[in-house]
Amino acid sequence: MTDQTDSPPLPDPVTDAPWWRSAVVYQVYPRSFADSDGDGIGDLRGVIDRLPYLAELGVDVLWLSPVYPSPQDDNGYDISDYQGIDPAFGTLDELDELIAALHARGMKLVMDLVVNHTSDEHPWFVASRSSADDPKRDWYWWQPAREGMTPGAPGAEPTNWASFFSGPAWEFDEASGEYFLHLFSRKQPDLNWENPEVRAAVHAMMRWWLDRGVDGFRMDVINLISKRTPLADGRPGPGGLGDGSAEYVCGPRIHEFLQALHEEVFAGRTGAFITVGEMPGVTVDEAVLFTDPERREVDMVFQFEHVGLDQGESKWDVRPFDLRALKASFGRWQAGLAERGWNSLYWNNHDQPRVVSRFGDDTRWRVESAKLLGTVLHLHRGTPYVYQGEELGMTNAPFVRAGDFLDIESVNHYAAAIALGAESESVLAALRVMSRDNARTPMQWGDGHAGGFTTGTPWAPVNPNHTEINAAAAVADPDSVFHHYRRLIELRHIEPVVAHGDFTMLLPDDPTVYAFTRTLGPRQLLVVANFSGEDALAEVQDAAAWAGAELVLGNWPDPDPVEAIVLRPWEARVYRRG
Repeated sequence: MTDQTDSPPLPDPVTDAPWWRSAVVYQVYPRSFADSDGDGIGDLRGVIDRLPYLAELGVDVLWLSPVYPSPQDDNGYDISDYQGIDPAFGTLDELDELIAALHARGMKLVMDLVVNHTSDEHPWFVASRSSADDPKRDWYWWQPAREGMTPGAPGAEPTNWASFFSGPAWEFDEASGEYFLHLFSRKQPDLNWENPEVRAAVHAMMRWWLDRGVDGFRMDVINLISKRTPLADGRPGPGGLGDGSAEYVCGPRIHEFLQALHEEVFAGRTGAFITVGEMPGVTVDEAVLFTDPERREVDMVFQFEHVGLDQGESKWDVRPFDLRALKASFGRWQAGLAERGWNSLYWNNHDQPRVVSRFGDDTRWRVESAKLLGTVLHLHRGTPYVYQGEELGMTNAPFVRAGDFLDIESVNHYAAAIALGAESESVLAALRVMSRDNARTPMQWGDGHAGGFTTGTPWAPVNPNHTEINAAAAVADPDSVFHHYRRLIELRHIEPVVAHGDFTMLLPDDPTVYAFTRTLGPRQLLVVANFSGEDALAEVQDAAAWAGAELVLGNWPDPDPVEAIVLRPWEARVYRRG
């Protein structure tokens, strides 16, 4: 008879959970974060200088958007050297200094990894383009013109795919008479992951960064690296171009590629790492496969469903925000990844407009709605991400003319829409709401020149409201959005139910109130939030059972008794019992 006392203990869902389940990630878009030398462009030294601010906020991980050498066609997401630092941002020595400074504070560094495509100025592509016989020709997607058509003629592209940045996804190369694929800018040719040499080169580069002390990667559009072969036309769309997403979103070899990447880069390596896969178009069922720990692919995915709810046929087709649709989306992802896998939680990043302007009220109730949005997001099950300035309640910028927009996606869309006969003002109206430029205005550190971002002329205009909305004022005000985010992060660190508890959606059909519970053993949290500028009754079925529960966090003073939860405009509360 076996002595049961000798059996190994069962895993504890809290103490044995991966570290990143209790962590909060802060994304820095370095060009716009902090400029240390007055040239108007944020840099690594600026990030190093602001680490005390991030430490006070309490975040665990710094995600650094690309700082590699780049022609900056897509603000650094067009990389020309994977193992260097662009002089505009600093040096490798400064990157090493940043890693050491973060580790000294108990924080980690995640690098942005862009390996679906490179810059057309990367030596790999320069060689690939040099000759049809070059050894690196097959490192990218080269194709002849459509059969029976003249190379370079309109419509002769190998497939009808549209680029994410407007126009065809193929660029004709006169020297070789063939086309190369670029799902994004024509200066961002797609790597051919079917070629094992490409995969080996990427793996080696990632190991090189880990050897320098990097703690993980956020992998840009990583679910696009597997294309269905042979490449075929997509569903026809406007302007003669087609939607090719069925041919390259979560393609046939994507799981094979990611499992091999994990095996070649992370397996057997000591350390606490994190991998995040940005995956446009991914479904809940696919995300379960990608994030199942036993499959060893990625730790979590960035999905786009909730940030597409206010859009129609494209991101520029702006629709009214519907809270019920948001609850349905979040609820579906919470349920789908409840038993296996993990959620990423975000409102903002470098590609999304400011959430307080998008889903909140950035005028009368800016502070309250910014706190509410943070509360709702951070109390879900998953790892929260804070994008620079979100913790201040930074807003969209007051763009007026087409020339105010700098981002390639916005510039190209305006030109393409006008060419198709759209009215200028209607195009501008959508750009003002959805442009990525909204996320990329410089960080607002103070109320002085350029918001304290630089002593020089900033590369992009600072939002005029920096005189009111800035870090100096927020840190000094104990009731600010900043300190509310600090308390949210602290709650995740000290209260296991936030990171590890089960999620139950309440009031799914209420158009105004967002309510849910989190449960871990006897401990339970109730979250209620009013997404409106009017009072709202949260008709939680067992509200009376919460009588006497502790109010852990709120964004209004002196709330009413819990038995009848009447929420004031943009009010959010978190109750705890057990």
